[in-house]
Amino acid sequence: MKLSELTEVLIRSLVKDPDSVSVRQFDDEEDFITIEVLISALIAMLIFIPILFIGGTLFNVAVYIISVLGLYEFIKIKEEKKELPSFIKFISYILLSLIILFSSSKAVLEFSIDYRILSGLFIMYLIPTILYHDRKIYSVNDAFYMLGGLIFIAASFSLLISIREKSLLLLIYLFLISIMTDTYAYITGMLIGKHKMISEISPKKTWEGMIGGTVVGVFIATLFYHNFIDNSLQLYILIMITLFLSILGQFGDLTFSAIKRYFNKKDFSNIMPGHGGVLDRFDSILFIMLGFIFFISII
Repeated sequence: MKLSELTEVLIRSLVKDPDSVSVRQFDDEEDFITIEVLISALIAMLIFIPILFIGGTLFNVAVYIISVLGLYEFIKIKEEKKELPSFIKFISYILLSLIILFSSSKAVLEFSIDYRILSGLFIMYLIPTILYHDRKIYSVNDAFYMLGGLIFIAASFSLLISIREKSLLLLIYLFLISIMTDTYAYITGMLIGKHKMISEISPKKTWEGMIGGTVVGVFIATLFYHNFIDNSLQLYILIMITLFLSILGQFGDLTFSAIKRYFNKKDFSNIMPGHGGVLDRFDSILFIMLGFIFFISII
């Protein structure tokens, strides 16, 4: 493989949506990536990384803003096919805000919804299906779509706050699983990928890429956890947990890709040129956090 081709693979692996990156070859075989993609990635890192390390109220506010954008994208992609009632959208943002606000006051690695709150959510989303007599306006399917989306987004972003309050290093460990797995899955797939996973959902993902990304992601994240967080945890248990989270993150990516394919969209939004939207960037890490909480709740 030529140096220019390898450079292109490395550059494309840094963005969530490689197809949106414009690459052209000059006479000296140096590769060029669009200024918009580089600037958006640089701005995101310059903003998010300091906030991640500072933590506290600033981090909580940032996560809240990101979660609202995520819910907006979830609603917006639904409205590509069908407009939702304003009341349903309004109540969804209010409920998300209340859940995030409540979680920001805790440093507990758990997410639980009281049965009374859960009952209230069902009532608020399902009763309007009766009030709107025309199913074309708001149906039971719409209600469960919104209910599922709200619980998932609220739970995962609340855990992002809780984990950061508990331990910065622990949150870095989870991000390492997601970032390293995604990056090396793409690099491995570009270099040796031949066997497609689910071409109908994600045409470029290969089994070789998945294996390569998993191996490297698990190795780097396990090494980080063992050396900087807790070296008393038995290594085989740590590897098993990290392996599970790495695979879960990739299936989370595929799950969100399936949602986008259903609505015939390439990205949830274009907040970051070349990177898609909030849900495009956070798809795997959200699943990883939920999986991590599941693991520590049973061990």
